[in-house]
Amino acid sequence: MTDTPASTDTTDQGHPDFVRHPDPGPHDSGPQRARRPAFGGWAALLVVYVVWGSTYLAIRVGVETIPPLLLAGVRYLIAGLILFPLAVRSGSAAKRAADRPRAANWPRAANWLACAVVGILLLLGGNGGVSVGERSVPSGFASLLVATVPLWLLVLDAALNRARIGVLPLSGLIAGLAGVGLLAGLGNGGSPGTGSAGGVAIILVASLSWALGTILSGRLALPARPLLSTAMQMLTGGVALLVLAAATGEFGSFHLTAVSRSSWLALGYLIGPGSILALSAYSVAVRSLPTPTVATYAYVNPVVAVILGATLLGEALTHTMLLGGGLIIVAVALVVRRQGGAGH
Repeated sequence: MTDTPASTDTTDQGHPDFVRHPDPGPHDSGPQRARRPAFGGWAALLVVYVVWGSTYLAIRVGVETIPPLLLAGVRYLIAGLILFPLAVRSGSAAKRAADRPRAANWPRAANWLACAVVGILLLLGGNGGVSVGERSVPSGFASLLVATVPLWLLVLDAALNRARIGVLPLSGLIAGLAGVGLLAGLGNGGSPGTGSAGGVAIILVASLSWALGTILSGRLALPARPLLSTAMQMLTGGVALLVLAAATGEFGSFHLTAVSRSSWLALGYLIGPGSILALSAYSVAVRSLPTPTVATYAYVNPVVAVILGATLLGEALTHTMLLGGGLIIVAVALVVRRQGGAGH
């Protein structure tokens, strides 16, 4: 991940489907942004709110008849294959030159290695873990656990970079830990319909993996062009997911005839709207709106996921779950708003 003002640790990674923060580019200055009509940016942010929030439901439906690692691997490999040819020729001439070691406009081996490390942490450890966890954890409940990513980022940043945690983020961290404690208690049998303790643990570890991938992405030789970096992470992460799926026997237990129509539709949704459309919309949003405004997706997505899970899948909502989820969302709001403003 390139270091840009909009690419703060807690604003560009809070969702299991996000891969690489789009570079705001040279047109992201305050005066230019103020003159740009905001309607397109708000429309794009609305797409991010709804589509990324709905991917939890799609994953839950997909893993009903498709093994979770296979689902995630196919999703990202296909999305990467679609994006990569477009990404190779994307961006300004200067950015293409920065990635071009030869006459052909092709990323270097170091770029592929960096994208493989980040892609494995984000997509295999992060999204793959969420997909596995959602076999036993409802989609809305999972989204609240994944909302802890900005909190993990805060902790890892303090541990690895010796960054100072301010009073407001520290308050958010404490509130978030309280919320996680309540939700973990539910997953341990405190309430019906909230999933298993193992599923909760897997999703929390997946969130940690996502946060670690985010931290490392700022230190590795990722391509300068965000779309190219995204496509390469999808390709490498997708291949890693499929290799792990094969190693764990998912291919042997998978039968095409056993896949339901709903799971096929969920896979298509995750590839198209869930990956390609939402990523494009996010790119428009970060170029049109202030960073703290765009960062609100980190705590709007779980709300959307909980509502969709309850209304479309009949997932249970309890007072304790709402309290724990509310604490996490408030915590993320405190951390994200504080960190997001630092880029301006």
